[in-house]
Amino acid sequence: MSNLSGLFDGINGKVSEIAGTVGATPQGWNSGVFNMVRNLSENVVVPIAGIILTFVMTYELIQMIIDRNNMHDFETFNFFKWIFKTFVAVTIVTNTWNIVMAVFDVAQHVVNNASGVILSDTALDLSTVITDLEARLYEMDVGTLFGLWFQTMLVSIVSWALTICIFVVVTGRMVEIYLVTSIAPIPFATMANREWGQMGQNYLRSLFALGFQAFLIIICVAIYAPVRIWMKLRFPMPRSRRYVRAISE
Repeated sequence: MSNLSGLFDGINGKVSEIAGTVGATPQGWNSGVFNMVRNLSENVVVPIAGIILTFVMTYELIQMIIDRNNMHDFETFNFFKWIFKTFVAVTIVTNTWNIVMAVFDVAQHVVNNASGVILSDTALDLSTVITDLEARLYEMDVGTLFGLWFQTMLVSIVSWALTICIFVVVTGRMVEIYLVTSIAPIPFATMANREWGQMGQNYLRSLFALGFQAFLIIICVAIYAPVRIWMKLRFPMPRSRRYVRAISE
């Protein structure tokens, strides 16, 4: 009875916390770490991004000049176009943190709406699966009880491992978010150039993928609900020999 009682409490608790954890923004998950990463990004990474941006836009200007037959077919409007591109690039770099946080705000909105629609009661309570559990255990012989005890020990170990996996996945995702957002100004500094811009575009794709990864986690939790129902229907409970003999008679 002690093995069967609270068999799924650990994993039930972690599953119930997933929606709130993966739906949290970097600032809401841990404000102290968020402020530290933001200070590092603005004070350390942004100056490096400014140097990269200067190189990229200088390269853009040189390439624009030499592409037009050494300025023989050059139009004055191209200078205004280069100035506008430089202005946009500087604006993107100086507002990198706002852009990155906007991505996770949108992802949080999607996750919160999804969790309210697809998530239901995902807890697995053994007492509701098997009624009069203690009375049924009294009917079993020693060999059957020993086998059931071994099974429950194995299930408890698996549940404990699943609890650790859930914690590692959810916490590891937030750590990855902090690491990725800390260097955001560097790839954003390359987005204005046609050749170097692939770096910034790929970074932006990975940022959206990381933000909407929480939506996929919510779907996995929603899939857990039908599995929970299946477990209720399929959970094995050995019958005693007396019970089987009475049913057969």
